[in-house]
Formats: sequence, structure tokens, C-alpha cells
Amino acid sequence: MKSDGNYLPRILEAFPRAHLCSLPTPLEDMPRLAAATGAGRLLIKRDDCASLAMGGNKERELEFYLGEALDRHCDTILITGAVQSNFVRLAAAAAAKLGLDCHIQLEERVANVDDLYRDSGNVLLDQLLGAVIHAYPHGEDEAGADRNLGVIADSLRARGRWPYIIPLSPTHKPLGALGYIVAAMELAEQLREMQVSPDEIIVPSGSGNTHAGLLFGLRALGVTTPVIGACVRRNAAEQSRRIAVRCDQIAELLDMRSPVGTDDVCLVDDALAPGYGLLNEPTRAAMTAAARKEGLILDPVYSGKAMASFLTRVGKGGRDATLLFIHTGGTPALFAYGERVL
Repeated sequence: MKSDGNYLPRILEAFPRAHLCSLPTPLEDMPRLAAATGAGRLLIKRDDCASLAMGGNKERELEFYLGEALDRHCDTILITGAVQSNFVRLAAAAAAKLGLDCHIQLEERVANVDDLYRDSGNVLLDQLLGAVIHAYPHGEDEAGADRNLGVIADSLRARGRWPYIIPLSPTHKPLGALGYIVAAMELAEQLREMQVSPDEIIVPSGSGNTHAGLLFGLRALGVTTPVIGACVRRNAAEQSRRIAVRCDQIAELLDMRSPVGTDDVCLVDDALAPGYGLLNEPTRAAMTAAARKEGLILDPVYSGKAMASFLTRVGKGGRDATLLFIHTGGTPALFAYGERVL
């Protein structure tokens, strides 16, 4: 069992990978936002600048899922997510880029939505990218959503296709989390080059692959900076359990001892209410501040809520603090919310 972070590049080479991203993504200062909030220094890792179909964190995860799909000679991708899922949009884009068919299943996670929500943003791009769209009536049934993907896959096999399922529930191996171990290696190198050591790193925490992969990778590299997950779907207690399990699953997948201790798993849910995909005033204010101070576009579901938590952490850190924000993208979802954002 390996435990040294120096093994990471060699370990990851054992996993097939479809290169979809233009990496590294930028690591930038946010001086005007820092001045406005009284922080010492604010940094942002711009995974919204990843190159495929308006960018986002899921590009990194898809490199490993689709690497396995191509290795298995699959010709069709199946994925499930919320109606305005960034993951689904990027899976459709990646499939188009690689010459694969794509079937996407959209789950009803957000209540009382309007036509704009159903037709604009990521849904518009899903259609433009040529994905076949299926509906799933439940929004909090990960196992059921995965089972229904299996039904769709069976119907495709009956027609002679070779489908590959990108699963949702945490009972499956965390292949996508490997993309954020790569991101951790990239970030650690950028921080060395900039000669900066942040006091905290804040990242949106939803499905858990991004948060767990980043935390696992940084700890394996010996980086001890606190990684704070900003909850966007579940409360902190539930999400803490999910991230801890995910980190153990990553260790099992990589056949190495987990470098993540119990105290390393940190979550905040101060910007979560009233729930997934629903706007609140701190999120709206954070999105406005990021746009008007730094020209940064955030979405109401992930990056906006995480920025609200980030700014709360900034307020607690004081003038000597250096904080780093992971911008996971999600820009198209903004257009599904229209005037509610303003």
C-alpha cells in the first residue's frame, strides 16, 4: 500500500484518460474584492476557464469517466443530473467531441420552476449538443436515478449499442474524483510558483467528487491547508459523512493509504437554505460583488452559494488572511434564473 504523494502521477497513469481540458486553469488574484472585504489576499482557481463548452469542474472528472468508456469501446454515454446540471451539459459536449452518442436524464430537483428554467441555460446547450433527453420525476433518489439509467442502457444494448453509464450515487467507484487529484497537483505547483500559502481553500461541495478529490490530492502531496466544502445540496453533517466515505473509496481505488484524517473533512452550510438550486440573499449579494468587483460570473446553484460562504470566511479571517476560492464554473445555469438573480 503506497502512502507517498510522489507516487500520485504514476498511480494515475494506470487509469485511461480522455484529454478534454486545456490545463492548467489560471490561478488569479482578486485585489478589488479583497480591498472591498478587508481581506489580506484573495485568490481564485479558474476552473470556469476550462476549455470545453463554457467550462467547469466536471471536465476534469469526465476525462477519467470517458477514458474508461473509450477503453471499453463504448459508443454511447448515459448520465443523470438536475434539469440545469452542468455535469450533464459537459458530458454531452465531451461525447460530441469524442464522436459518441449521449443520453441524458434530467431529474426534478427544484420545485416551482418556470419555462425559462426548463428551456434556457444548460438545457438549451444539451439540445444544441445533440443529446437525447430523458425525464426522471424524482430529485432526491440517487439510487433510483441510477437504476433508471440501467433501464435505458438495456434498451440501447437491445438495439446493438455499447453504452457507458456515468453513475450518480456514492455507492459507485469515485473515478471522477481522480480529476481533482490532478487539479490538486496542478494547484500545489501554482502555489509554489507564486510563493503563497493560503490559510483556507473553499470549494463547492455537492456530489462530493470535486471536494473529496481535491482534499485527498492535497493531503497526499503534504499540503495541510484547510479545505472547506461549501454545501450546495445537503447540510454539513450529511455532507461530511459523504466526503469521508468518498475519500476512503478513493484510497481503495488507488490502492494506497488514505492521507485524509477525520479532522480534514470540513463543511459549512451557511449559504445552503432554502435548498438546492434555490436562491437566497447572501448568494445574490455574493454573485453581484464578484461580478462588479472582479468581472467574475457565478451561478446561483454552486459557485454563487460557495462564494457566499467564502465571503463569510473572509470576514472571519481578518486583514492578514489569504483565502483561495475554487471556481467550479456553471455559467450557463445563470441564464435559467433570469431576473431572480437581480
